[in-house]
Amino acid sequence: MDRPVRVAIVGSGPSGMYAADALTSQDDIAVSVDIIDRLPSPFGLVRYGVAPDHVSIRSVRDTLDKVLDKPGVRFIGNVEVGSDLTLGQLREFYDAIILTYGASRDRALGIPGEDLPGSIAATDFVNWYTGHPDMPPDAFVDVLQQSRSIAVIGVGNVAVDVTRVLAKAPSEIDWTDMPQHVLDALRESVVTDVHVIGRRGPAQATWTTKELRELGELEQTRVIVAEGGDATDPASRQAATDKAVARNVAVIDEWAQRQDDSRSHTIHLHFRCRPVEILGASRVEGLVVERTELDEDGQAQGTGETHVIAVDAVIRSVGYRGTALEGVPFDERRNVIPNIDGRVVDNGVAVPGLYVAGWIKRGPTGIIGTNKKDAVQTVACLLEDAAAPGFRTATNPSEAAVDAIVGAAAVNESGWRRIDAAERALGATRGRDRTTLWSRDDLLAAARS
Repeated sequence: MDRPVRVAIVGSGPSGMYAADALTSQDDIAVSVDIIDRLPSPFGLVRYGVAPDHVSIRSVRDTLDKVLDKPGVRFIGNVEVGSDLTLGQLREFYDAIILTYGASRDRALGIPGEDLPGSIAATDFVNWYTGHPDMPPDAFVDVLQQSRSIAVIGVGNVAVDVTRVLAKAPSEIDWTDMPQHVLDALRESVVTDVHVIGRRGPAQATWTTKELRELGELEQTRVIVAEGGDATDPASRQAATDKAVARNVAVIDEWAQRQDDSRSHTIHLHFRCRPVEILGASRVEGLVVERTELDEDGQAQGTGETHVIAVDAVIRSVGYRGTALEGVPFDERRNVIPNIDGRVVDNGVAVPGLYVAGWIKRGPTGIIGTNKKDAVQTVACLLEDAAAPGFRTATNPSEAAVDAIVGAAAVNESGWRRIDAAERALGATRGRDRTTLWSRDDLLAAARS
């Protein structure tokens, strides 16, 4: 090929940025890369998923940001593939496409009452407190002002983040880059009790020890182990031979032995409790849970014994799931795009020029760094294909052709830099490093200022 291989990356989260970095960090094959995202701002879950009080993790975006400065890389924000640009158009303009748009939908519990007002997807709540443009500013104001007690279903890091945000005193979060309307709503919150619900025991929880320990260090909130906190069954003892699991179990054991203290708010940890129904007439009034026992494989088995936890709202944090993109094969059971090492396959046959990386490739597993190795694997396959005879090529490989379609609506890397500067300036007026702009109109206005 007498020109650089043109690659479109759909999604600017960690997987997309790591893929762009891997493509442009090698010298064997010349490439040009367009990173396309439906939002005006890049970085995906690093911006709209990592809790704002986890500054060290959120600082990864500074590393990802440097990718946009690399020669041959363009950012095309505020452009949605599937509506503003079709897959067919991408295949016309680009030699290869890497889909890295993640897994942004929540998994359902599948229990009665799940659709009651006050039953909330953790994905929506996280989007709200991180300032995602899809979430209106008043989305959860009523819940926070009317709920003394909230159940968080799930025992992973997202559940811990949600619990911590609900349980922190205003002074513990007012320095973060949360949008001002979020900080105002959390300051006016009447929530005093958060019930964390896990189907299995502490040895089977998927949170990391660092995040777990933070719950015990809050200014106004104590932690108590309400039920099921032991790890004495055979499956739990076996699981605790892993050092990371043993550390988690030790933290829970310490809390179980801790004497009561005078802090005014409480996090209640409920293990071996399976949600079976959300109660309420016009909104959430309680959560019915069934006690469980662990079998020899560590799986939760119902005992038939149920009880009610009185709560005013429920936040469901039982995982993310990917969604299909028109024209792309999709595994409805696993909610991923079927692939072999990143090459998209349809009925086991590779689709020429189509690749996948990140959560939409493997499911919502791993940490941010996991996506780097994953993206490198996909890029290696793409480069191997590009060097082989018969590699498909675009029929109209032109930047101008793309620009003619997306037009003035697109936000480029310079526009993102202006958004970044506007957020830093807004934060400085309030004594913070940054305050996140949440509305699409404000983001676009900043990008074009």
